[in-house]
Amino acid sequence: MALQKKKILARAFFNRPTLIVTRELIGKFLVRRVGKRKIAVMITETEAYDGFKDKASHAHRGQTPRNTPMFGEAGVCYVYFTYGMHWMLNIVTREKGYPAAVLIRGAGEHVGPARLTRGLSITKLLNGMPLAQKSGIWIEDRGIVINPRNVKRTPRVGVDSAGPVWGNKKYRFVLQQKRVKK
Repeated sequence: MALQKKKILARAFFNRPTLIVTRELIGKFLVRRVGKRKIAVMITETEAYDGFKDKASHAHRGQTPRNTPMFGEAGVCYVYFTYGMHWMLNIVTREKGYPAAVLIRGAGEHVGPARLTRGLSITKLLNGMPLAQKSGIWIEDRGIVINPRNVKRTPRVGVDSAGPVWGNKKYRFVLQQKRVKK
């Protein structure tokens, strides 16, 4: 098996429809540089938030100081604090002015968005930063091909307040791990 060269995803990858980006991020690698250490983990769970009409999105009521990165360029981090204790990492998608982003819910052994940000030292310092080596956070395509049958599409987590229509949209993508028989 030949090893493929690591390819850093460019802004153009993120400047596309949010649900496509959300699905295609499964199997890509989130890379974080902390000091001299570099951590790379495969993305296994994502969730889409798409535009003004999406009642589960922070942007559905318009632009605020908190959600401003969502209205910016694709391929930028939108990092926010929730429940008074957790950072959440989102990647902005689509064209400037259209508020959409993908929440990275899980990668590698980090199951859950709060565990992910804690494990990769992701804080508000990355909010508004572009995905790039210079920023210390980026996403790579390492040539892993994920069979569509291994990706489960489900409703998002914790968005019941968005009502039955938006609360039940299947905007979450999860890599189904194969179970090993003992």
